[in-house]
Amino acid sequence: MRVPPVAFASLAWSYHQVPSFRPAIKARRDAVCSQRQPGSCAMLRATVKLCCGIAHDHLRRLPGLKITAVAEIQKDVRGLVVRGSCHLPSKIPRSVQRLMGKETATCPEPDGDVSPSQFSSVDIYITQGETALERALSILQQHTSWQAEVILDAGAAVSSAAFPGLGKVFRAEVVLAVPVARLHQELFERIEQMPQWNPAVSQVKVLQRVGTDTLVTHEVTAPSPGNVVGQRDFVSVRHRGRRDTAVYLVGTATHIELLPSQEGCIRAESRLSCIVLQPLAGDPSHTRFTWLLSMDLKGWIPTSVINRVLPQSQADFIKHLCRHLSTAACP
Repeated sequence: MRVPPVAFASLAWSYHQVPSFRPAIKARRDAVCSQRQPGSCAMLRATVKLCCGIAHDHLRRLPGLKITAVAEIQKDVRGLVVRGSCHLPSKIPRSVQRLMGKETATCPEPDGDVSPSQFSSVDIYITQGETALERALSILQQHTSWQAEVILDAGAAVSSAAFPGLGKVFRAEVVLAVPVARLHQELFERIEQMPQWNPAVSQVKVLQRVGTDTLVTHEVTAPSPGNVVGQRDFVSVRHRGRRDTAVYLVGTATHIELLPSQEGCIRAESRLSCIVLQPLAGDPSHTRFTWLLSMDLKGWIPTSVINRVLPQSQADFIKHLCRHLSTAACP
């Protein structure tokens, strides 16, 4: 008997990551086994246990799988709540709460007023954005030895360092002669206007606004003759946060089933992007601009090429941004 590997992965993740679901998984497995020969049943149980043990450490590091699984969990829980199921516990297990980003989530009593939006999947996007912000803050606070990168246009200083789980992270730094509020508006509030001044991007579309500080966006890079990387598209969560006088604009890859890869594009992923806008000490009309960037461009691209393209793209972005700001400031 051959069991699809995808089934093993799903069982492995569910069995280890959501302990409260283990009885249901076991019952379903036993029901399937009861319809098979005794030898096949024993083999299935043994194989599932083996796969769970082998796959656990690897699967728990796959954010795309976690996001998909959490979305399914939320859909099932929401359906039970709306139907007033008597089998739904009065308090959602803490392990599920952590995955859903709702540490204090509770399940209303069946006779109470229930809102399906209480378990909305948009909470996943907020959690992703906040997690990306905390990760960026951790990197910025570390005393890391950054290595200078060679950039064709010396308008910004770009350096790099390696971090666990992210690989090589590039950091661009420059002081811009505009206040924080103006940059914040261009890079977050007016993000869909970016293709008008950044020739490297052909489209930026806000797919969803989650609250006041989180966006889900789809970006498509512009085709370029002789471009060794090729055209890419990204689906990202963008989140803004504030710490004292600084504004943090973070981004990370997310997944939307209804938006498959675009024809002619390769779906790449932003592991982490964080732009820090901080007023220059003693001169609030100037902004210290710091940008952390780590990306997985996918496709068959040598690492040496990626390590040359990404820091140069940061420098080019800053150059185009400065040109746009100076032009818009002219009467």
